[in-house]
Amino acid sequence: MQLIYSLLLTIIFIALLPYFAYRALVNRKYLSNFLERMGWYPDSLQSASQPAIWVHAVSVGETLAAQSLVRALRERFPDHRLVLSTTTATGQAVARTRITDADGFCYFPFDWRFCVRRSLRTIKPQIVILMESELWLNFLSECKARDIPVLVANGRVSDRSFRRSQNYSFFTSRLYSLVTRFVMQTRADLDRAIRLGAVPERVMVGGNLKYDIGRSGGMAKTDGMTISLNETFGLNSDPLIVAGSTGDAEEEIILEAFEELREMDGMEHVRLMIAPRHPERFDAVARLLESSKLSYVRRSLADGPNNSHKSNVILLDTVGELAALYQFASVVFIGGSLIRKGGHNILEPAFYAKPIIVGPHMENFREITREFLRRDAVIQLEGASNQELTRELRDNLIALLKDRSRAREIGENARRAVDENHGVSARTVEVVVELMRQGSRRR
Repeated sequence: MQLIYSLLLTIIFIALLPYFAYRALVNRKYLSNFLERMGWYPDSLQSASQPAIWVHAVSVGETLAAQSLVRALRERFPDHRLVLSTTTATGQAVARTRITDADGFCYFPFDWRFCVRRSLRTIKPQIVILMESELWLNFLSECKARDIPVLVANGRVSDRSFRRSQNYSFFTSRLYSLVTRFVMQTRADLDRAIRLGAVPERVMVGGNLKYDIGRSGGMAKTDGMTISLNETFGLNSDPLIVAGSTGDAEEEIILEAFEELREMDGMEHVRLMIAPRHPERFDAVARLLESSKLSYVRRSLADGPNNSHKSNVILLDTVGELAALYQFASVVFIGGSLIRKGGHNILEPAFYAKPIIVGPHMENFREITREFLRRDAVIQLEGASNQELTRELRDNLIALLKDRSRAREIGENARRAVDENHGVSARTVEVVVELMRQGSRRR
């Protein structure tokens, strides 16, 4: 199976090579991390004297979820090296700015055996922790051959992933059987992992690590960045709507709702901060704003107060700043939920006790959304068409901006939900301790 898998991986890579080459030439993407993806890591990642814990997070969401876990690992294992890898460049950027307790950062290797072996020889991990569901056959096989335990932390199996994986059960069952232990987010995730091939005795429910975001210290502090941005844009001067992690086709709905809102009596001073999920869409959203009736400023181009305080819209065209900026919001809208993307993390604004609105598509955070709805801690839109969603979004924004006691109630319910579900990092670390002790006894 590994031979066939490696051959297919090579064929797919060759087929996509023209695309990779084009992206590398046009925007320098992939060039900066290619050597690391081949397993050539800097010498700073290796040590003959210190054991290592390797944490892997695919992109931004997994990286932010790993923040509290890395902090807990640092407290429990002060003499270990903590190495954090990502797959995407945006995840790497967030890791380097937000994960202050890691000793080193790198990109995850391509899943060819020679790349994986080279990376494992450099880092020499005592344990590997994979965030959520990033499973690669050759990597898992090489870890098993070296008796390196592999823990899936904050594990989840989305609807789409579950359906797709069931079609290739002969392959996914092998993948899941190679994992030493799973700590899944929910009972539904546990059941799905077992159905996909995980050994039942190796799977447990631990909760969602994202409930611990903020308690790790990185998000809660008002550092120089947030102070500077507040001074530049006057974030506290007028009511502010923050639309975070928006996706393609959502900005049109948000901007139309915002324009209609500003036409209402008493709403003319309300401002909007919009943060597209993917950096490659920053320019497209800027063009959309250019064609609107709204004045706007790009965060990356503002170097002082000047006219930034007067802009109707702030385009947050940077990576890694959104979570801390939720603290300035009067109301928060979470993107990826008006379209079939499954939604994004509602826990970051909840930590700041902000009233939150989401669209009808929150499949990626189904259990959390259900819990928040039960607690009256979030408002979920139900519209089926863009017109209905625009009207619903506008009306709910107006209602929350006018009724501050209601907005405060929803925000406080959201913060209470976070407080009462935290502690997942500590439970996960206990599993890490157990696996490392078992490994020490075997050696």
